[in-house]
Amino acid sequence: MGLTIGVDIGGTKIAAGVVDEEGNILSTHQVPTPGTPEGIVDAIAAAVDGARVGHAIVGVGIGAAGYVNRQRSTVYFAPNIDWRQEPLKEKVEARVGLPVVVENDANAAAWGEYKFGAGKGHRNVICITLGTGLGGGIIIGNKLRRGHFGVAAEFGHIRMVPDGLLCGCGSQGCWEQYASGRALVRYAKQRANATPERAEVLLGLGDGSPDGIEGKHISMAARQGDPVAVDSYRELARWAGAGLADLASLFDPSAFIVGGGLSDEGDLVLDPIRKSYKRWLVGGNWRPVADVIAAQLGNKAGLVGAADLAREPDPIM
Repeated sequence: MGLTIGVDIGGTKIAAGVVDEEGNILSTHQVPTPGTPEGIVDAIAAAVDGARVGHAIVGVGIGAAGYVNRQRSTVYFAPNIDWRQEPLKEKVEARVGLPVVVENDANAAAWGEYKFGAGKGHRNVICITLGTGLGGGIIIGNKLRRGHFGVAAEFGHIRMVPDGLLCGCGSQGCWEQYASGRALVRYAKQRANATPERAEVLLGLGDGSPDGIEGKHISMAARQGDPVAVDSYRELARWAGAGLADLASLFDPSAFIVGGGLSDEGDLVLDPIRKSYKRWLVGGNWRPVADVIAAQLGNKAGLVGAADLAREPDPIM
């Protein structure tokens, strides 16, 4: 199929990269993320034009945070950009003169990991991204499953706790309020405030107050055995593992791939997630148990996955 470009729309930068059929990134170009929807279209075009210099490109895949229709053309709704029924495919195609597909960014990252990373050799995998929030993707029978309207796998907004914590989506008790980077920081601040004597290392890494705790402090303190930091990871893992057990009842994958920033902590977070998953898996002592493995591509997964999905046939056909 030739070379394609993947575009990753981040909060501070938009990155475009030329990707070959083996998932190798041949060149990249980055531009700052503007504050307006039209400015973002201009920035995507600029990033694509910068990356494509010297390459023959056959298509562009864009990873966008939000609900993308099944035709891979329109963003129904984006939480952090003022996109409502945004015809992103049409607008970008007019600017770059290439075929464009739009994918949910978590779907794109999941596909990248399945095709070129931790999911190689698996036919049925579920990916979750544990970052500031919680996202995911479904690959069943070697195919990315988007659902009838294109908006499947919004795992972070499964309601885990009826009438629970208020989520940015407007609902209450969503999974990402209990298993995400934001949740981890909240757990640590609450515990450090209640028992500061158990958080000496953690508090010392910040400004000395619970309000000064950041995610990086929790990781550093946990590796030094700080009780509050370790307990905070265990609480996050308890919720993450319980959610995976529910997903296993739905999809029965051979593996769960855990990506996002928290997966960079390796077994510090993955081991307790595995234990919680096995604890809550129905019939877990008597049935095969899916592997819970770390993603391998890091922050490249979304760009590589979006580029490769630009080669995939129209899922409607």
